[in-house]
Amino acid sequence: MRMITNTALIAGLTLMLSACGETPGTRAVTGGLLGAGTGAAVSGISGGNAGTGALIGGGIGAVGGAVTAPRRY
Repeated sequence: MRMITNTALIAGLTLMLSACGETPGTRAVTGGLLGAGTGAAVSGISGGNAGTGALIGGGIGAVGGAVTAPRRY
């Protein structure tokens, strides 16, 4: 069970990092949505409350997306 949880967490983090937008607002929205989905999935898999996981993951993803800068080439 622990391996499944870790795999889901790593996959979610990878998706969050790959879906960055150009503005802080779009990065906050995409980070929040991906974080909410990942938080719900990981919480559900580990036997916790999926709603709580979605709230926590969404908040962390939104803040992370808003405070990061887009990649400049």
